[in-house]
Amino acid sequence: MGIYDFTVLDWEGKAVALADYRGKALLVVNTATRCGFTPQYKGLQELYDKYRDKGLEILDFPCNQFLRQAPGSNKEIHEFCELKYHIRFGQFDKIEVNGKNEAPLYTFLKKERGEGAKIKWNFTKFLVNKVGTVTNRFESRVKPQDIEADIEALLAE
Repeated sequence: MGIYDFTVLDWEGKAVALADYRGKALLVVNTATRCGFTPQYKGLQELYDKYRDKGLEILDFPCNQFLRQAPGSNKEIHEFCELKYHIRFGQFDKIEVNGKNEAPLYTFLKKERGEGAKIKWNFTKFLVNKVGTVTNRFESRVKPQDIEADIEALLAE
């Protein structure tokens, strides 16, 4: 099973096949709107603005699992992100990233990069190359701009 075998729900509840992203570099992030790392949305949008035309897609999965820092409905979260950070990248259904209710996508990501290690906090980032291989895992403290060279390398492949 690879990343392109998964189907996820977008923030409006519509099914999205990750196979639709084949040939793109992906940055998959679990996010929260009331977290100390929430300002990373700005950096994520800057990366998206700079690299989307070169093949980067950002997949944002809100997660309320860490101290309930992503409260509200999908619509409320989406509106907050649009108004405060002007995001235009893909935003998806709120999920869990650890435990018995974790999203199968995150089970896969953790198995591929991190030997199944739990997600420690919001804004953990996974980088996936254009053929669907998970190449890097970055913990919350790593800012979006700090992974720009990794993104450029994937886009150059």
